[in-house]
Amino acid sequence: MKRVFVQQFFLKKKKDKAIIRNKVKKEQAIMKLSSYLNTKSIFLDLQEESIDEVIKEMVKRISKSEENIKGKEKEIGEAVVKREKEVSTAIGSGIAIPHARIDNFNDFIISIALLKKPLTMNIAGTNKEDKVDFVVLIISDVLKNKNILKTMSAISKMALKNSELLEKIKKSSSSNEVIKRFEEANIEIEHRIIADDVLSPDIVPLGEDATLEDVAKRLILEKVSGLPVVDKSNNFLGEITERELIEFGMPKYTSLLEDLNFLTVGEPFEEYLLKEKTTTIKELFRKNRTVQIDRNTPIMEICSIIVKKGVNRLYVVENNKYVGMIQRSDIIKKVLHI
Repeated sequence: MKRVFVQQFFLKKKKDKAIIRNKVKKEQAIMKLSSYLNTKSIFLDLQEESIDEVIKEMVKRISKSEENIKGKEKEIGEAVVKREKEVSTAIGSGIAIPHARIDNFNDFIISIALLKKPLTMNIAGTNKEDKVDFVVLIISDVLKNKNILKTMSAISKMALKNSELLEKIKKSSSSNEVIKRFEEANIEIEHRIIADDVLSPDIVPLGEDATLEDVAKRLILEKVSGLPVVDKSNNFLGEITERELIEFGMPKYTSLLEDLNFLTVGEPFEEYLLKEKTTTIKELFRKNRTVQIDRNTPIMEICSIIVKKGVNRLYVVENNKYVGMIQRSDIIKKVLHI
């Protein structure tokens, strides 16, 4: 009896230790975004005329308080500007997040600047422009792309879900107030990349009454190969892709022919051209051939699905409601070449 009691005692102690270990590990894996901020790296008076000048001025000022930057201002400034020229880091809501990963940097620095004169910048991946007055500069070690992505994702979510707080941050009169506002936002950065971090929330879904012309225009302007379809309550229904549009325009009898070399038609895609403004996608979109995942799906699972199933797009759905879309290009841009 005594032996059983001792065994149970040590078993319980072992379980308690495991619980504590897991709790500590979880706490270590999550940090507040505000904990990365330093009053000496927050600037409220920048008046530069271009994003390149803003970046270089921020790096110059940061170097006064950050040992890892001193003596490397030119190299780091040029690296951030080079990355910015490849793809704009403007994300909408007046925010730009220029960043660069530096070899052997072994650090992660966030700097914030409020601009006296907004800059006109293109929003990445769209044909839209934005007036940027809030710049978040990130300088990181080459292996800390996870930190960059999580920070960018957190700021983007704050802009979308808490625009009032964002405006308060922009109107801050001191560096301490900026940090205080970020503390109020209570933004947590969990060091685990999930679907919520890489999805594109700004891809607006189509309704079933969208016309072929509506779809074609958006596929061209937004540079995507497929778009989500939802009902009036935002319930996810399926997708419409380039393939359905091309298939609709082909004469029906061509599907019965193996050799089309001899075929001539008066006007290619005649039916499409006649009906593009009036035909809706209700009977055309794919209803059961999409891959759906939830917000918390880990990045490696997402990549595995893309590679093994050979899909171009995955749809993030929560309680049957459309949340966002992940394209293969999102993995390249946001994870592999951030």
